[in-house]
Amino acid sequence: MSVSTPAHRTATGTVPPSQDNPAPTAAEATPPRPGTTPPRPSTRTPRRLAERIALRADLAVTALARVLTRWSVPALRVALGLVFLGFGVLKFFPGASPAEEIAARTVETLTFGLVPATAAVLLTAVMETFIGLTLLSGRLLRTGLVVLAVAMVGILSPVALVGDELFGHGMTLLGQYVLKDVVLVAGAAVVAAVALGARLRLDT
Repeated sequence: MSVSTPAHRTATGTVPPSQDNPAPTAAEATPPRPGTTPPRPSTRTPRRLAERIALRADLAVTALARVLTRWSVPALRVALGLVFLGFGVLKFFPGASPAEEIAARTVETLTFGLVPATAAVLLTAVMETFIGLTLLSGRLLRTGLVVLAVAMVGILSPVALVGDELFGHGMTLLGQYVLKDVVLVAGAAVVAAVALGARLRLDT
């Protein structure tokens, strides 16, 4: 028994269907209804990709926050220790520290001349070296922070004692040297807060 394939009509006549020219399906033969729009491509894939990227970004930010919560204050303490140790060691060698003169004048002024310039520089060197060692090692930290608080009074005193020389005609190099100590004060305050029991906490 043979099965005949129905022919379809074109503008030029009836053409029998073949493999190269198959008969149209019912969906293809049915014209779209008036007022309807063709289906849009699915947006699920780009949306899912964006959600995955956002999720991974949140995980990365959370991991970074945990690392900073754990290590930022210890890193700050070590950095401050290196700064103070470097400043203190330089003052043991005459002429090696650019702050030697201003340190001598400040201590001499604050002690009303009872401590001469040479002894003032040596005293400052011992204090800053001790502060640096306590910050680096973490030992005797509270004692080192007390000495640091005393040293900060002398470090920031030039702003009031010789402010005209620091900022008289614009900010001088020495003025910049003294002004950057504000950052040291802020960093030391954070280290002191943690040493006294404060803790950074990551909100979850």
